[in-house]
Amino acid sequence: MSRVVLDGGDHLVSHLLNFPADSVEKLLLSSRPHEAAAAAGEGKGAAGIPADILETPKEYVFYFDVPGLPKSDIQVTVEDDQKSLVIRSNRKRKRTDTEEDEGCKYVRLERRAPRNLTRKFRLPDNANPSAISAKCENGVLTVTVEKLPAPKPKMVEVTIN
Repeated sequence: MSRVVLDGGDHLVSHLLNFPADSVEKLLLSSRPHEAAAAAGEGKGAAGIPADILETPKEYVFYFDVPGLPKSDIQVTVEDDQKSLVIRSNRKRKRTDTEEDEGCKYVRLERRAPRNLTRKFRLPDNANPSAISAKCENGVLTVTVEKLPAPKPKMVEVTIN
């Protein structure tokens, strides 16, 4: 029976998977919403929108849960020289004029509408920033980013002297 002893700051997971220690930390920690917001320079009030990301052979598909947000309150942009996909919403609770005119008031407000939702993703090199589409149905925002076609290998014939 053999025993593995790791010295220094190496992690057992890194050793077993044959990854450098810092790669595992980046893999496990970099996609967390609060860290993404902090890395993007967002303020304390910014909250992260949970996301699932699917890679297919032809595209990347981002799924965001945005219950109760109409599509008019959601902004999808590409920033930083077309290298970052940014999802934002600055929604505030809207009250109708009839509630205030008739002397109505809320007795309890437990369903707080999220303010300043923000997520920022670095697009891969093979993403096509000019071929992005988004749709919002049943409280799920789906953003599709097409991939660029794979570059064809370039062959240069060299003459032999």
